[in-house]
Amino acid sequence: MSRLELNIRKRFPADNGKGEAAGAGFQLDISLQCDAGITILFGASGAGKTLTLDSVAGFHRPDQGRILLDDAIIFDAASGLSLPPQRRSVGYVFQNYALFPHMSVEQNLAFGIQHLPPVERGRRIREQLSRFGIADKAGRYPRELSGGEKQRVCIARALITQPRILLLDEPVRGLDFPLRAEFYDVLAQVREQNRIPILLVTHDAAEAYQLADRIAVVEQGSIAQWDTADEIFQHPASASIARLLGIRNVFQGEIEMLDPMAGITRVRTGSLVLTLPYLPGRLRGDAIEFCVRSESLRLHEPDSAPRSAVNLLPAEIRGEQLLPTTAMLSLELETSNKHSQETANQSGMTVHAELSRQAYQALKANERRPVLVEIPP
Repeated sequence: MSRLELNIRKRFPADNGKGEAAGAGFQLDISLQCDAGITILFGASGAGKTLTLDSVAGFHRPDQGRILLDDAIIFDAASGLSLPPQRRSVGYVFQNYALFPHMSVEQNLAFGIQHLPPVERGRRIREQLSRFGIADKAGRYPRELSGGEKQRVCIARALITQPRILLLDEPVRGLDFPLRAEFYDVLAQVREQNRIPILLVTHDAAEAYQLADRIAVVEQGSIAQWDTADEIFQHPASASIARLLGIRNVFQGEIEMLDPMAGITRVRTGSLVLTLPYLPGRLRGDAIEFCVRSESLRLHEPDSAPRSAVNLLPAEIRGEQLLPTTAMLSLELETSNKHSQETANQSGMTVHAELSRQAYQALKANERRPVLVEIPP
């Protein structure tokens, strides 16, 4: 079973526009171990995700570090070893497909296996054409293919060399929803049949969650969090990662009270005091950041809130965005609750709630109508 071990650094000095170094520039500093399965490199544009793929493939040479594939060294800065791309046993699916426009589908597949005997070369080509459902496109040129067909050809070409790792750089970029769904099915098939590390770059949070065995969140050239998809989405390690995941309710606060017996913490954020779970290892006065996913918020009619509700805050709906199955609401919280000493009804802070269309219709909430927002502890 293949395994990738990556520990590299590469620095790019800033340019002042005159070809001269200026400022801190950008530094890639990545340490990562990937086994068979799908590892997602997730992050904003410019974080260093594609540069990481290119370093594994041999298109960029790091300044420091080492890259091992199946315990074989393919790059080592200290010794000066850097295998060329064609000797690294790496399959790469590029953002722009990078198919040779003057070659047919069959010729594109054959390009990377010219060294094989004709019989073996033909067998592999037929196998990949059949496997990805493109046998009837063998004689066509890239300009005659749809986006989904080009993508299948790219994956087939990457796998025909029997690589020890597959790299994919935003493979569904520009594809419509049906073609994305088709690609996800193809990728699941590749994952099960090939049992090699698959390193996939995306900045789409939903795609990362759907595909990943593990996710590496890349921020400013380094890995800020590395875990399963569930753990990262439920427990982002920082406010910046929470925002990157699309969580809009991110707050800063100060601990006012800790009660280990009751299992609660009270935190002041702005003019609100909220009840959170007990936070071991924290002290009164500590500054913290915390987030609440929009789908976790509950909305109630003013006269129908459960008595057991905690963090029940009056609010007004300031805006709505209706999607096919959900409603995204912007709500302004009033700043007084039973723990707050602030004056009631002064301008509060905004939170965002997501609920089903059915729940929204049942609530019969119209813009600026008062509601109660429950923030679960």
